Amino acid sequence: MTEQLEHDREMAADPQAGEHAFDDSAAGEFDVAIIGMSGRFPGADDVDAFWSNLRAGRDAITRFSEDDLRAAGVPDELLRNPHYVRASGKLRDVQHFDAGFFGYSPREAELLEPGHRIFLECAWEALEDAGYVPEAVRGRVGVYAGAGSSGYTEQHLLPNAALMASIGGLQANLAGGKDFLATRTSYKLDLRGPSVNVQTACSTSLVAVHLAVQSLLGGESDLALAGGASVLIPQDSGYMYSPGGVVSPDGSCRAFDARSAGPLSGSGVGVVVLKRLADAVRDGDPVRAVIKGSAINNDGAAKVAYTAPGVEGQATVITEAIAAAGVEPDTIGYVEAHGTGTDLGDTIEIAALTRAFRASTDRTGYCAVGSVKTSIGHLDTAAGVAGLIKTVLALEHREIPPTTHFETPNPKIDFASSPFHVAARLEPWKADGHPRRAGVSSFGIGGTNAHLVLEEVPEPEPSGPSRPWQLLTLSARGPRALDEAARRLADHLAAHPELPLADVAFTLREGRRAFPHRRTLAVRAGEDAAALLRGSVPERIAGGVVEGGSRTVAFLFPGLGDHYPNMARGLYEAERVFRAEVDRCAEILRPRLGLDLREVLFPGDAPSDAPAGGVDLRAMLGRSAQPDAAAERLNRTELAQPAVFVVDYALAKLWMSWGIVPDAVIGHSLGEYAAACIAGV
Repeated sequence: MTEQLEHDREMAADPQAGEHAFDDSAAGEFDVAIIGMSGRFPGADDVDAFWSNLRAGRDAITRFSEDDLRAAGVPDELLRNPHYVRASGKLRDVQHFDAGFFGYSPREAELLEPGHRIFLECAWEALEDAGYVPEAVRGRVGVYAGAGSSGYTEQHLLPNAALMASIGGLQANLAGGKDFLATRTSYKLDLRGPSVNVQTACSTSLVAVHLAVQSLLGGESDLALAGGASVLIPQDSGYMYSPGGVVSPDGSCRAFDARSAGPLSGSGVGVVVLKRLADAVRDGDPVRAVIKGSAINNDGAAKVAYTAPGVEGQATVITEAIAAAGVEPDTIGYVEAHGTGTDLGDTIEIAALTRAFRASTDRTGYCAVGSVKTSIGHLDTAAGVAGLIKTVLALEHREIPPTTHFETPNPKIDFASSPFHVAARLEPWKADGHPRRAGVSSFGIGGTNAHLVLEEVPEPEPSGPSRPWQLLTLSARGPRALDEAARRLADHLAAHPELPLADVAFTLREGRRAFPHRRTLAVRAGEDAAALLRGSVPERIAGGVVEGGSRTVAFLFPGLGDHYPNMARGLYEAERVFRAEVDRCAEILRPRLGLDLREVLFPGDAPSDAPAGGVDLRAMLGRSAQPDAAAERLNRTELAQPAVFVVDYALAKLWMSWGIVPDAVIGHSLGEYAAACIAGV
């Protein structure tokens, strides 16, 4: 790591303070940090919109009109059936995919399952949320994920005889088969850790998270992506309700409610990025929540039927996860339940939770319980990661979102004597004398159960002091994508004015891949960066396209003529490398000049040693009004020449510390001496 990168970490974000409030002793040996998240859910294109919907108790299910369904190819006989429910948890624009970004041709992208496409995009976004690009990760990156059956291959590829004749059955299977989600992600992102496709029905994605945690703790991975994808095709389609069946008769999931009658299906994709907590603390990663413990098991035959849930298996997996976390059940303030809204399933789930918690507490009603399925439907293989992301957001915002559609508790569930109450409205999440903790459950048809215990992270400490100016850098593969990136960054900065620009600049530079189309903006503390990004002052934004291959750099050093008192004083006060080189030169020159050159360069008050919030920006950018005496003194040849040399030389060393190393140097007049020194002559 270069000296300047170390300096930037100190000045921009102080990784041991600004990004989190952990110290090494706070990171338990078996704790795993969630450092990045991404998702697409019904009614939400990203996790911020997802939280907004959850917090408002918004039903994100789409209700279709007859025209919508006819346009999607639903036959009239289904539309006339009174048991056909015109509702689904759909995603927006599932047909859109940035094929070129991942190196796919249009034909290859056409073959690929929509869930696999979106998972690739979410995997990239989750890494960016963590502040990483794949090639910058030290160590091995694992991928643990699973996908559901969408119907895309069966509906769009197999009936096309000409297409199948040209590609063959193997290619069709590779493009849509469940076995290839994780390994395709590893291939496209060049990730070298374990790559495991997980299939345990509804619990798939939470089981994937558990396996990723074990991979990290066992040293197989240094970073891990985990999640799931389930995208139903067609998106504009309802479903058939069977009286007495397990799906909702009206398109609403009412978990734990007296009117509960089952879930409905939804589409969604979610990915989380995991890292050992001690490593995340060391590297200054943005820790969003901590996984304290996790467990998986299977019900075996201890239930009434293969598809039925089992009290014993669920209670055992919850007990084991809490034991692995090393916490007491009465310190857990929220449980994100599997919560399908079936009469049998909800009753068994609360009974299992109660049995697990009652092992060490007699308290009643203190722990809230909820289910994300009431808002977005049942996402099948992606259900567990959706609940996990919801819970992380709740910990971050210190609020428990309402359970949509909940009105009256199911009378078959004994909430009164249990530790639980249903979160019926938005609740402030009080710490109650210990860190906020939560459980997340996911139970699959076939009996594979998973449970995680999460803990909040402390309130982040303010970032350390930084430069008065920051360079915001953006890049993309094309001009439209670059415009969109600028818009999104502007929106984010406008929504979060408290963000230190130094932290933003550091992440944009170190946590993003550099693409050919580029845009930069130098912004001063206190300025409206969002407005500038939107083009309020076009001349402040620089842009261009970088062609392939390396480009050479030359330094041209000026001679006498444009020097003035206090030139580069802002750099001297703000930049450690520049200041050190000026100081070194001044000490070498002191016995030869009989004075301290810094007194000539910077007349008046002595420059501060601290990085300046109060720098004279006019001096940093150009001339400022100076007393005639100081200018006359600096114009003396025996002082002007060394002063210009010192500034030339120190400025070159500063740029070189930033990684801008010249391939050639040239100087005009006195500048030849600086060029010769930088060249090593």
